[in-house]
Amino acid sequence: MSLIRQALARTAPTMQFTARRWVSSQDGGPIDPSTALARPDELEQRNKLSGKITVPVEVNLAPISGVPEEHLKDRRVRIHMPPKNAMQSGTDNINTWQIEFDNRERWENPLMGWASTGDPLSNMNVKFGSKEEAITYCERNGWRWFLDGDLKPKKERVKNYGINFSWNKRTRVSTK
Repeated sequence: MSLIRQALARTAPTMQFTARRWVSSQDGGPIDPSTALARPDELEQRNKLSGKITVPVEVNLAPISGVPEEHLKDRRVRIHMPPKNAMQSGTDNINTWQIEFDNRERWENPLMGWASTGDPLSNMNVKFGSKEEAITYCERNGWRWFLDGDLKPKKERVKNYGINFSWNKRTRVSTK
């Protein structure tokens, strides 16, 4: 007997041909060839792999981050929106959030006079697309965080060149 006949005999004892396809009397639907030709141990393995993997909500990445433990304990992180560059007038990169660590011990290098530190996280600035992403990152690494400078809605100003020449008594300035 061919493999297809064995598979059909194994999956459905009674088969009938209706409307251009084989229909089983057990389920009433078409047979999937990948499952019909598979061995029982292969089907069991597919069922195991088709399940979802659940990750616990509380994930602490501090033990595997590679940062010494004395730099992870009692660490405070400031989450803020960095100010816009004063030299640029554009609005690019103004909707990002950034984290900064509190300063640990620093000293002046006696040879060159440079500022030195033994803290590997003091110069790390990470940017995020939203405040929630930054908070989640801090909580996963086990750092205490605080928000600095939430968004304040700005008052909309009318900005167009024609207002400079409008004929209004309040805005008209004498040129004499």
